[in-house]
Amino acid sequence: MRSKTVAILETRTGEHLGELIERRGGIALLAPALEEVPDVDPGAVAALLESWRSEPFRVVIFQTGVGTRALFQATDALGSTGELLRLLAGGVVVVRGPKPTGELNARKVRIDLRAASPFTTETVLSAMAGIDLDRAPVLVQRYGAANQRLCEALQARGATVREIATYRWALPKNTQPLKDLLDALDAARVDAVVFTSAVQIHNLYAVAEAEGRADTLASRLNGLVVASIGPVCSRALAAHGVTPTFEASPPKLGPLVEGLDRVLSA
Repeated sequence: MRSKTVAILETRTGEHLGELIERRGGIALLAPALEEVPDVDPGAVAALLESWRSEPFRVVIFQTGVGTRALFQATDALGSTGELLRLLAGGVVVVRGPKPTGELNARKVRIDLRAASPFTTETVLSAMAGIDLDRAPVLVQRYGAANQRLCEALQARGATVREIATYRWALPKNTQPLKDLLDALDAARVDAVVFTSAVQIHNLYAVAEAEGRADTLASRLNGLVVASIGPVCSRALAAHGVTPTFEASPPKLGPLVEGLDRVLSA
């Protein structure tokens, strides 16, 4: 990928991803597309624990590392982490991927079921296929937005679903890097764009809409190498008329960068 310009919309690990690309000779163009805003209501967490005592959750699903960490930080502040750990010990703990697994391991939480790669809603549901969910209370740690597909699938199996929000996704306060990316796309100064979450494409389109440039965005992207971290991200791209050039397998930064290098070097 020597001398190729690669746009990166990732926020939290964007600089690290940029370093990986530059080590291979690429030029990283950072355009963070989202901000993770803490959204933990201590009152809601306290109420959750209170209701949990009287009506224990049969299943608890942890979807993200940052959300799992935020929940424990909230109970730390309330002095209720010991109680949370006791309550978790009484149910089936399900994790979506390696990041929530790491957070739970740090708290010595027993993990009963793990979603298989590529860590999608479908693999979470597949991991839970053997659990009787008829009239079962299920707690879902929400990520930056409600996972409607997961909740509906659980409800269809008879579960009563409750979500706990710990953070939400928003546009970055400074959207100028995204506007600069749109300029670079219009000027054909970008060779590849990397998407590491579905919300990145939604937010890029939101900025393009505000700038009056949404109509041409899909054609601009489809003329480049578009790298997707996994199937959830690929579905979001397809919903906007964008076809990923390739999808990382497994859905991790290493295979993503290797795929970029292979395609851009061809």
